[in-house]
Amino acid sequence: MSISLTVNGRKRMVTAEVDKPLLWVLREDLDMPGTKFGCGAGLCGACTVHLDGEAVRSCQTPIGDAAGKAITTIEGVASNAIGKRVTAAWAALDVPQCGYCQAGQIMSATALLKQNPKPTADDIDGWMSGNICRCATYLRIRAAIRQAAGLGPEIADSSVSDGEQVA
Repeated sequence: MSISLTVNGRKRMVTAEVDKPLLWVLREDLDMPGTKFGCGAGLCGACTVHLDGEAVRSCQTPIGDAAGKAITTIEGVASNAIGKRVTAAWAALDVPQCGYCQAGQIMSATALLKQNPKPTADDIDGWMSGNICRCATYLRIRAAIRQAAGLGPEIADSSVSDGEQVA
């Protein structure tokens, strides 16, 4: 079936079954490898994209549900002011280690700041708890979100080491 999508502001046509996950359409059909496959069950957050501005797990989103909606991927997130601030903070604070989960982390962080421009540490931890980082850079992730929100990169709970998950 031919499906029309708007990805990062650009109209795209794909031929796929309506139940094919958006993740695989992006990666295989549209050659956009930035969105990562992690668990395939929507639990790790590596595949997070925005669908009409909402963070969704693309591995669990059928392409038929994305038709007619605006899809933003990691390749296009910096085209808006919030995404630009988040990606700049990620780079400034050297957040990634292996980097595999970072696309999903950035997409979730951008969605958080769109909904809550001045989140507390608890707000950040709660929102980001669905995104897993195997390298455990959770404190740097929180600091980057705070910096992108204009709150400064302070880490609210210094009793937690960088190797512990704060969520």
